[in-house]
Amino acid sequence: MKFTRRTALTGLAAAGAMAALGAPQLQAAKTAEVGEVGDNGLHTQDWFMESFLDLGEDQAALAKQNKYLAVIFEQRGCSYCADLHRINFGRDDIVSYMKEHFGVIQIDLRGSRAVTDFDGKEMEERALARRWRAVFTPTTVFFPKEAEQVKGRKGNDAEIFRMPGYFKPFQFMSALEFVNEGRHRTGSFQRYLQDKVADLRKKGGEPDAW
Repeated sequence: MKFTRRTALTGLAAAGAMAALGAPQLQAAKTAEVGEVGDNGLHTQDWFMESFLDLGEDQAALAKQNKYLAVIFEQRGCSYCADLHRINFGRDDIVSYMKEHFGVIQIDLRGSRAVTDFDGKEMEERALARRWRAVFTPTTVFFPKEAEQVKGRKGNDAEIFRMPGYFKPFQFMSALEFVNEGRHRTGSFQRYLQDKVADLRKKGGEPDAW
């Protein structure tokens, strides 16, 4: 699924709808301290990939492990980025699922480190953000497992899904499953989310309200 203005608005609408449910929690969300802060002022996790920021090489390495590449754009002082680390990454179910199926690279929306896009062009992090039209933080961009599907392409032409902004744990985990289960190939995330909530309610549950 190529990212467009429509997919961004659809993702935000789905996230907003879920946040507004105000329903009893199915599972109490575990929170954690915000975590370590790097020299660039970004919160970080010890399970993020160590990378020379050659995205083609990173994606090819993950493809051999049958994992997706996820690139997260964050910035200093972003309260929603702090929530991502404190709330979402404070949950064992989310972290274990990400470790199993994804490799994560963190990019500073305003940073100056050199990054090489999949088409071989090198630029600063902030230029990459502009090139990929990453506006909100955090924004998480997902790429296919197959190396040939990204080689020689700009990141925003090769991406298969993105989360534009902060998604609360239920939506966030649902987005991970949407990508990992290959649902992005055949349907919309909004419909997937609606079906998941409907199925949960049939079983007498409700999505957690975090």
